[in-house]
Amino acid sequence: MTRECNNSMLRRASRMLGQVYDDALAPSGLRATQFGLLAQIDIMREPALRELAAEMVMDLSALGHTLKPLIRDGYVALVPDKKDRRVKHVTLTKAGRKKLEQTSKLWADAQRRFEKTFGDKRAADLRAVLEELSSEDFRKAFTGGS
Repeated sequence: MTRECNNSMLRRASRMLGQVYDDALAPSGLRATQFGLLAQIDIMREPALRELAAEMVMDLSALGHTLKPLIRDGYVALVPDKKDRRVKHVTLTKAGRKKLEQTSKLWADAQRRFEKTFGDKRAADLRAVLEELSSEDFRKAFTGGS
């Protein structure tokens, strides 16, 4: 049954790929999820917590749990919004930018190895399918519009 279940197989593949990328990034001291957050924060330029959670398809408590070690290690900081102090923005610190730059080299090597092993075209196709599956449009279609 689990090999016929799309959700089970996707989660299984996600765990395996996460382990492979964690191993590749291990020399940096970051896990793949942490690197992904640093990269997304950099792309979004000081996003609000809610915006970052939505982009990462995470709930706020899971995001907070993942951010804690990055805050502790001085890679990110939470900064109150200038207009609404209840809103917190996530920003990369100087140490966070340096860590992102260092870890990006390990990530790029992992990406190259993945694409060599899986195939460039298949990897691009996979990313396109995963982008669609993680979209709000897919959620709405799956749930009947709710």
